[in-house]
Amino acid sequence: MTEITDVTETLGRNPTGTAAAPEAVGLSIVVPVYRGAATVGALVAALSALEPVGGLEIILVNDGSPDNSGEVCRALQKTATVPLTYIEHARNFGEHNAVMTGLRHARGAFVITMDDDLQNPPEEVVKLYDHARLGGWDVVYTRYAVKEHEGWRNLGSRFANRVADLLLDKPKGLYLSSFRCMSALAVQEVTKYRGPYPYVDGLLMQVTQRLDSIEVKHLPRAEGRSNYTLKRLVLLWLNLATNFSVLPLRLAIVAGVAMGVAGLLGAVLVMVEALIGYTPSGWASMMTVTLLIAGVQFLILGVLGEYVGRAFLSANGKPQGVVREVRGPAVREVIALPAAASAASQPGDAPRVRAVS
Repeated sequence: MTEITDVTETLGRNPTGTAAAPEAVGLSIVVPVYRGAATVGALVAALSALEPVGGLEIILVNDGSPDNSGEVCRALQKTATVPLTYIEHARNFGEHNAVMTGLRHARGAFVITMDDDLQNPPEEVVKLYDHARLGGWDVVYTRYAVKEHEGWRNLGSRFANRVADLLLDKPKGLYLSSFRCMSALAVQEVTKYRGPYPYVDGLLMQVTQRLDSIEVKHLPRAEGRSNYTLKRLVLLWLNLATNFSVLPLRLAIVAGVAMGVAGLLGAVLVMVEALIGYTPSGWASMMTVTLLIAGVQFLILGVLGEYVGRAFLSANGKPQGVVREVRGPAVREVIALPAAASAASQPGDAPRVRAVS
């Protein structure tokens, strides 16, 4: 569902008084920001020094960060030496939701997404961009010779990629990372998804098979700790499993059939014991089997409930992201308020617009 919220934004105007059409650039860099006040300034400075073919723009998406990231990003938007757009979510929706909002405002022929923690060296951006541009790839992922995450995070990433190998139509062994480059075609198709549970990589696998990867450096985290907790990783796995595959449902069917066959064999065994004169096995074994079957049944019900619940929330209009504020040149769509409201505004006020996200 499309969420529309009022934001204040000063737009360039052409002589006819209508909003000026944004100019295309070679490369857009989308950075979701969460607890990134200490690092986003250094990241923007390093990115601004790059000179990719066609020029670049930077899009910062503040995903409801509880620190002063918003103030830092607004200051950067005013002083940036390259086109910089600041977008603020009304609350925390999640990294992939923030990326989707940034992609909708990107104007580049290619778009790179990267984190705000400086673990992906900015100098690798041009290398990634040129590989995608010159090779004609729709999506290029990055892989790391050495990952500088914590041990449990590395294990979680490996598990997520193994699950993706099973559930997604992707080349086996292709490492899915958040530092990726996408063509405008891929971005255009991915952003058509309006559901509340986006998984960018799953959407990309549905769009194109022109995929490649390159090796880049991965640096230790410059400030603080990773924003990814075990809970966030589990939610990411659920998005992957329930939004882009029916394999869990098929596994539930297999589990149900297997338990039915096991129950039938158990019944035959009991009848054989009774016929040959042995006392059938006692309550302990019966309780064990009963609890096992009940556990499998509840697991299957949980899988079904997850699918039904997500379908309900999607149909009920749960937003993918609500934009509170947009500042900068990359406003993809603006809708002027009624003339009466505009006339009522005081002279010198910035025009009120609605940003579609």
